[in-house]
Amino acid sequence: MTEPNAGQRRHFHFKQTGKPEKFRSTIKPKRDPKYPPRDRLIHGNLLRQQLQRVQEQLDDAVGLQRLNGQEKGLGLQIEFVSEPSFPLVFEGLARGAQRIELLNVRFDKATETHFATVFVPDGKLVAFEKLVTKYLTEKSKKKGVALNTPLLNPIAEIRSATFEALWTDADHMLPSNDQEAVWWEFWLPARENQAAVEERFRTVADVLGLQTSNHVLTFPERTVINVFASRAAIVGSIYLLNEVAEIRRAKETAEFFDALPPLEQQAWVTHLSGRTTAAADDNLRICLLDTGVNPGHPLLSAHIDAADLYTVNAAWGVDDHQGHGTGLAGVALYGDLIEPLDADSPVNISHRVESVKLLHAARGDSSEPYGALTLRAVAYPEISCPSKQRIYSMAVTSIDDRDRGRPSAWSSAVDMLTSDSLGKRATPRLMIVSAGNAKQSGYLEYPTSNITDGIHDPGQSWNALCVGAYTLKDRIDPPSPNSTALAAHGSLSPYSTTSRLWLNTPWPLKPDVVFEGGNLIRDALGAFSHTSLSLLTTSHRPQERLFSTTWATSAASALAARMAAQISAAYPELWPETVRALIVHSAEWTQRMKDDFLKGNAKGAYENLVRTCGFGVPDIGRALWSASNTLTLIVEDELKPFARVKPKPPTAHDMHLHELPWPKEALIDLGDAEVEMRVTLSYFIEPNPGVAERGLKGRYRYESHGLRFQVSRPNEDVIDFRQRINQRARDEEDDLPYVAGASDDRWLIGMNARHKGSLHSDVWRGPASDLAGLGILGVYPAPGWWKTLVSKNRFDDKVRYSLVVSIKTQQTEVDLYNAVTTVIENRTAVTV
Repeated sequence: MTEPNAGQRRHFHFKQTGKPEKFRSTIKPKRDPKYPPRDRLIHGNLLRQQLQRVQEQLDDAVGLQRLNGQEKGLGLQIEFVSEPSFPLVFEGLARGAQRIELLNVRFDKATETHFATVFVPDGKLVAFEKLVTKYLTEKSKKKGVALNTPLLNPIAEIRSATFEALWTDADHMLPSNDQEAVWWEFWLPARENQAAVEERFRTVADVLGLQTSNHVLTFPERTVINVFASRAAIVGSIYLLNEVAEIRRAKETAEFFDALPPLEQQAWVTHLSGRTTAAADDNLRICLLDTGVNPGHPLLSAHIDAADLYTVNAAWGVDDHQGHGTGLAGVALYGDLIEPLDADSPVNISHRVESVKLLHAARGDSSEPYGALTLRAVAYPEISCPSKQRIYSMAVTSIDDRDRGRPSAWSSAVDMLTSDSLGKRATPRLMIVSAGNAKQSGYLEYPTSNITDGIHDPGQSWNALCVGAYTLKDRIDPPSPNSTALAAHGSLSPYSTTSRLWLNTPWPLKPDVVFEGGNLIRDALGAFSHTSLSLLTTSHRPQERLFSTTWATSAASALAARMAAQISAAYPELWPETVRALIVHSAEWTQRMKDDFLKGNAKGAYENLVRTCGFGVPDIGRALWSASNTLTLIVEDELKPFARVKPKPPTAHDMHLHELPWPKEALIDLGDAEVEMRVTLSYFIEPNPGVAERGLKGRYRYESHGLRFQVSRPNEDVIDFRQRINQRARDEEDDLPYVAGASDDRWLIGMNARHKGSLHSDVWRGPASDLAGLGILGVYPAPGWWKTLVSKNRFDDKVRYSLVVSIKTQQTEVDLYNAVTTVIENRTAVTV
C-alpha cells in the first residue's frame, strides 16, 4: 500500500452513511404535446384508408411467413411518418396489451420529419383502427377535442416498413453500389425467446445465402448479429426485413502504428531496471485489450508473465506484431519513459500487466461484432485467474464518429461489462477506453477539426472512463527554424476528438478527462508526428531496438489506466465506481484550455469546455491525498431507486440524505475568503440500446436508472432541503427543465448539463462563510428502464454509487482536515 509523504493525509472514507427515505413523488399531469391542426373527418378517413392498405400487406406477409413454416412472431413492421416540424408521440405507438412494439425512431433534420417503425402482430392492427374510430366519433369531455388527437394529428402517413425504415445509421455509411457486399449490424427484436429469434433469423439468412457472424450481443430487448450481404440482397427479402428492428453498418477499426529508431542506449534500460521495484504481489493488474504484448523487453519481463497473455482468436497467437500493445504496456507501467529515465530516484510499480489480443492488424475485421469480441476478451483472464483485481484498458476504436453519442452495440457491450449486467461476477469492472483520434486530413485545421471530429465508438460508453488527449510537448528537438509545434503548451492535443457536436442531446459529456497524448509538428509541407513531440515507450522488437514512441488517445488511455492502478494500490478497498470518480474529481483545466475553449462564464460555456477537454487533466496527488487546506470525503453507498406495489406501476422509492462531517467553524473563521467545493457522483448503469434514440423519454431510455445529487443551500435545514429535492425529482419525472435559482449561480456547470450520463461532477465557488452553511447532500433517483419496463422485473434492484466531496482553499493558516477529524470524533454516526 502506498503511504503518504509529509503533509499528505489519507482521504476520509465512509460507507453506508445515507439515510434512506421514501420518495415523496406526486406525478403531475403532462402537458399535451405539440400537434398540427387537422380537419378531423378528412384526416381520420385518410388514416383509415392507409391502415386498410397496410392490413392487406400484413395479410400477405403473414401468409408468406406461414408458407415458410413460421409459427411464432407473425406480423408486419409498419412505419409512421410525421408532419414536418411536429414530433410523433412515440410512446403512444407502442401498445403493450397487443404486443405492438416500437422498434426504432429516426429524424430527418433536412425536412424536420420524424419516423417511427413499429411491429404489429397478426390480428392486432385493429388496435390502431379503434384509435382512429374513436378519433372520428368521440370527443374529450374536459377539452372538447377529438379523442386521440395528440397521437393521431402529428401522423402524416402510415405505410409498411422498407429498408429505409430500418436504417438508423448515418446515410453516408450506405454503400454507393447496391450490389457491393459489406458487413452490417442487424439488431433483432425480442418478440419472444431471444434464442428463438436468433435461430429463426439465421435460418432465413442461410436460405438467402447470407453469411452471419458466429457471435452475437444480447441486450434486454435486442440481439445484435453481423451479416455479410449486399443492400440489394437485403432489400429483396421482405421476409428478412420483417425479422429486424434496426440495420446499421458494422464498425471497422484502425490504429496507426509506427516504429522509430532507438532513442537511447542499453545502459539507460539497465540503469532504470536496477532501481525499479516490481509489485510485491500479483493481485492488481492492468489488462490491455489491444494488439498483444511481447513480454521479452527487459523493462516488461518482470511485470508480465507468459501465462498472462491471451487472444480472442487462437490463430492470431498472443504476440504483438504491430507494436501498439507493447508500447501501451510500457506506458501503463512507467508512464512516459522520458521521466523515469531522466530521473535517478527509485521507481515503485504497484501493479502488473495482462494482455488480451483483440486486434490482429492495423485494420480490424468487421465479420464479428467488436462488442462480442470485447466480451470474450474480458472473459479469458477472468476465467484463468478469477480472484485478481483488474483495470481494463482498451485503445481500440472505430475509425469514424458517426454515432454522435448514440449508444452502439460495442459501447453497450462495454456498459454491460462495467455494470456486470451479465451477472457473472460479484462486482462491476473499471474499464478505460480511448476517445479515438482525429482525422489526419484535418490536422492543419486544428483546433476546428477537433471540434467537428467526434469521439469514436465505443468512447460514448456511459460507464467507461473515456480519455482524450492534451499536450505539454511543444519543444522540437533538434530545433528547426521552419517548424513549430501545432498545439500550444497545455492545450488540447491535435489528436484528440470531442463531443461538441453532441450538444442538446441526452448523451453523456465526453471525454471524461485528458492525459498527455503528444503533439504534431507543422511546417510548409503540412502537419505530422515527430519523435520529440511523442511519448517514449518500450519497443515490441527489443532485439532490434529498445525504445519506440507512442502518441494520441491510445497513449493517453494507458496513462489513465496507470493512474487508476496507483489509486487502487493506495486504497485497495475502493469500488471501481469510486476510482473512476477520483480520477475525474482530481482533474483541472489548464489555463491554456480555458483561454482556447472557454468562451464566457455561462454554464453552457463550461459544458462546451467539458465536451472539448473533459473535466481537465487529473492529478495523482489530488486523487490520492488530502492536505490541511484541501480535504476529500469519499462515500460509498447503495439505494433502491424504484419499487412496485401491485397492481400499480413502479415508482421512485428511495433517496439518500448525507450530513457529512462539515468543518463549519473553520469555514466561518475564513469569512469572505473564496473556497471551492467539488462534488462528483459516479455509478454504473445497465444498458438497453434497442430503445435508445435521441429525444425519447419515459419507457424508451437507454439507462437502467439515473441518480442525481443536490447540495443544501446556505443555512437551508433538512426539512426544506428534502422538500426541494422532492420537487426537483418530480420535475425530472415530468421531463421539465431545471430552472436555477440565484443561489445556484456559483455552480460552474449547473444542473441541466452536469446530470448527463452516469458520472456527474461540478464545482461550487464562493465565500467560505456561505459554504459553512452547506454540508447536506442528497442523492435521488431519476427515471430509467428498470422502472418503466415492468416485464423485466428489475424495479426492485439496488444500485451502488460513489460520492466524492472536496473543499479547497488557498489559505494556509487554516487546517480544514483537522477540523473534520474533530467533527468525526464528536459524532457517533454520520447520518441524518
